[in-house]
Amino acid sequence: MVADSKSKSDISFAGTFVSSAFSACFAEICTIPLDTAKVRLQLQKKAVAGDGVALPKYRGMLGTVATIAREEGLSALWKGIVPGLHRQCLYGGLRIGLYDPIKTLYCGSDFVGDVPLTKKILAALTTGALAITVANPTDLVKVRLQAEGKLPPGAPRRYSGALNAYSTIVRQEGVGALWTGIGPNIARNSIINAAELASYDQVKETLLKLPGFSDNVVTHLLSGLGAGFFAVCIGSPVDVVKSRMMGDSAYKSTIDCFLKTLKNDGPLAFYKGFIPNFGRLGSWNVIMFLTLEQAKKFVKSIESS
Repeated sequence: MVADSKSKSDISFAGTFVSSAFSACFAEICTIPLDTAKVRLQLQKKAVAGDGVALPKYRGMLGTVATIAREEGLSALWKGIVPGLHRQCLYGGLRIGLYDPIKTLYCGSDFVGDVPLTKKILAALTTGALAITVANPTDLVKVRLQAEGKLPPGAPRRYSGALNAYSTIVRQEGVGALWTGIGPNIARNSIINAAELASYDQVKETLLKLPGFSDNVVTHLLSGLGAGFFAVCIGSPVDVVKSRMMGDSAYKSTIDCFLKTLKNDGPLAFYKGFIPNFGRLGSWNVIMFLTLEQAKKFVKSIESS
């Protein structure tokens, strides 16, 4: 991701795709324990015990991570890593790799100067929607595997692994079930993608115009943190609905999930897991963008040699 229009010709689409997929996968490996904690917090509902409300099992990001590690082992924190990497290879590669070409399409090939923020947002919305439409099955399987840990001790597990989950879902629920939650997922990922890519692009562009800033690690770090913050603030409500729909088949539709969550858990439920979500997306964006900038420089050096 770069902040000027001249960058669109720096490396090939294949080079951008590979750099993006590699960076997204590396960030996924580093931060998936926080994602697992986020999913558990979002799936947690108010439990009634007798005449009162039972204390929630998971409390806070670090508390959730500690509870999972204590009760299920450290490896449970990386549950869903295989479909998570499948997802990032497809989704990460496509949404970032297509961003500059789509941005050029919307601005015109002869456009010179700083790309307007509205064009950046529109390009990121488009690539986010296209990429997650392709990658939705991998997202579904990742959430299903992460949600399995909330089953009672001794309860049979539905899936033995990622590949088994794909085949079991197709066999028991049909091929179309792999695109369960596609509506909120497109909404969530296109919105978050716009918040991440457009804000990173804009923040980096702004910083590079300030005295003392150059295209270096500090600029990339600050831009990545800004991208993560905007993504969580804007995308959290849709993210909660997506996680609940994918983790629980009791919901009939996106609207049904939204209304039941609002009725049963209140409006604050849509920001349940906000801290782990920001911890996850903030750190994910910093790691991904720092890695991406270096990966693209490496690929550029290979292609230009």
